Amino acid sequence: MPATVAIPVPDTLLLHSKDLSSLEQRSRFLLALKYFELDELTSGQAAEMCGMTRVEFLFAAGRHGVAVADLSKEELAAEFS
Repeated sequence: MPATVAIPVPDTLLLHSKDLSSLEQRSRFLLALKYFELDELTSGQAAEMCGMTRVEFLFAAGRHGVAVADLSKEELAAEFS
């Protein structure tokens, strides 16, 4: 069973969410996204953490400007040649 962490957040964050449930979902996603970006979670682990499929998470990560592939210069050149 995964660990649960309770994190106090400012009330002003509720202004950006419809309700507490949507704030919780958004917070889970953003936290998972940051751990993924820091290479501390795989995309599958991050997706599971925020209740998404891996594909949904990868598309959402891209929309938030987070790279979903870490290609070397040689691999990147091969992709575009």
